[in-house]
Amino acid sequence: MILPAIAAGVGVAVIVMSANPFIVRAQDAAPEVAQSVPQPVAEPPPPPDPAAELAAKRDQTRAELETLSKTISLSTDKVSALQQSIADLEKSTESVRQALIDSAARRKALEKQILESEKKLADLGVKEDGIRRSLHDRRGLLAEVLAALQRMGRNPPPALLVTPDDALGSVRSAILLGAVVPGIRKETDKLAADLASLAALQTASAAEKTSLTATMTNGIEEERRMDLLLAENDKLSRSNAAELGAERKRSEELAGKATSLEGLVASMESEIASVRDAAAAARQAEENRKLLTDEQRAQAKALADSGVPDKNRIAPAYPFGELKAKLEVPVTGDILRHFGDADGTGHEAMGMTVATNPETVVTAPADGLVVFAGAFRSYGQMIILDAGDGYHLVLSGMDTINTRQGKFVFSGEPLAVMGAKRVASATALALETNRPTLYIEFRKDGKPVDSRPWWTAKDTGKARNDS
Repeated sequence: MILPAIAAGVGVAVIVMSANPFIVRAQDAAPEVAQSVPQPVAEPPPPPDPAAELAAKRDQTRAELETLSKTISLSTDKVSALQQSIADLEKSTESVRQALIDSAARRKALEKQILESEKKLADLGVKEDGIRRSLHDRRGLLAEVLAALQRMGRNPPPALLVTPDDALGSVRSAILLGAVVPGIRKETDKLAADLASLAALQTASAAEKTSLTATMTNGIEEERRMDLLLAENDKLSRSNAAELGAERKRSEELAGKATSLEGLVASMESEIASVRDAAAAARQAEENRKLLTDEQRAQAKALADSGVPDKNRIAPAYPFGELKAKLEVPVTGDILRHFGDADGTGHEAMGMTVATNPETVVTAPADGLVVFAGAFRSYGQMIILDAGDGYHLVLSGMDTINTRQGKFVFSGEPLAVMGAKRVASATALALETNRPTLYIEFRKDGKPVDSRPWWTAKDTGKARNDS
C-alpha cells in the first residue's frame, strides 16, 4: 500500500513541477528523460453527471435487490406459526378487516424501509465508485512516473565530490528530489484517507445489506400473513358464487360500453345490484349524518380523528372535504408526476403518478364504496371509490385487485398489489422508468381536482423523474 502511494505522490509532484521552468532545467540530470519527445496532452474526460450516475446506480441496486428477494423464503416453522396466528384470530368480519388494515400498515412501513435502504445503498455505491475512479486515475499517472524514474535510473546523477560539472548535476538532482518529497507526503496522506473512506463505505454497505435482508424477510412474512387474511376475509364476505360471477360479467360488459369514467360510474350505480344497494345505503347514512346536532357531529369527528371509528359503518366516517392533510398515499414510492404537470401528450395530467417497487401493496386512501374494480380501457386494472360528498377516487396501474364492487372499504384496507413492471397505459406516458406506477385521480362531481391538499405533509414531496 505504501509503495503505490509513494509512487502516486511522485507522479503528482513531477506533473506539478513540470510546469516550473526551474525544475525543467534541473531535469538535465536525467538526459534520457529530457530527450524524450513530448506527447500531446489528451483532453480530460468530462466529469460524470451526478444525477445520471445516481440514477444508474439506483437501477443496478434495484436489480440486485430483486434478485436477492427471489432467494429469500420463509421457513416451515415460520409459515406454520403464521397459519396458527390466523387460526387463533377471532373469526368475525370486524376483527379480520382490522387485522388486514394493521397488516397493510406494517407492510407499507417495511416497503418504505426497503425503498430508503435502496436509496442509501445507491448513494454509498456512487461514493465508492468516485473513490475507485480517483484511485484508478492516479494509477495511470503512476505508470508514467515509474517509466520516467526507470529511465532516470539508467543514467544516474554523478557523485557530489568529483568534478564541478558533476557537482552541478548533483545539486540539480538534489533540488529535484527536495521538491518531490513534500509532494510524496501530501499524496500519501491523501491516498491513505481515500483508502480509509473506501473501507468505511464498504463496511456501511455491508451493514445496510444485512439490515435490508432482514427487512425483506419480514416483508415476505407480512405478505404471506396478508394473503391468509385476505382468504379468510373472502370466506366471511362471500356471497353466492353464481351471483358474483354474473355481476362481474355484467360489469365487464358495462365497462366495454362506457366511454368515460362518469359514464362508467353511472352505469354501475344503476345496473349492478350490489353497487346500487350499497350506494343507496351510503347516501342514506350521509343524509342521517347531516341531521346530527353540532354536538353529535363534533363527537363523531373526535372519534374519527382518534383513529378508531366504527368498523361496522357503511359510509365514510366523516365528510371527505374535512380530510385535507390527513390522507396517506395508497402506495410507498416516489411521486413522478403531479396534477397539472405535462402528461407527455401535450396536455396537463389530471392526476398523480407514483413509482413503486414490484409487488407493493395498494391501500384505500379513505373510506369509500367500491363502485368499480376491473379493467377499463387505457387505464388498465382500475378501482373507483365513492368517498362521499360527490368525490370519487380513481386508482389504476395495479396488477392484482383484491376487492370487488359493491364492497365498502375502510381507510388503510388493502385493495390491490402492483405488478413487476410498469403497465402500458395512457396515464403513464412519457415516464422515464420501467418501475410499476400507480395513477391516482380525485374527482369532484365528475371533474378532476388536485389531490395534493388531501395528503399528509410527508407525502407531498416535489415530483421528480426517477429512472
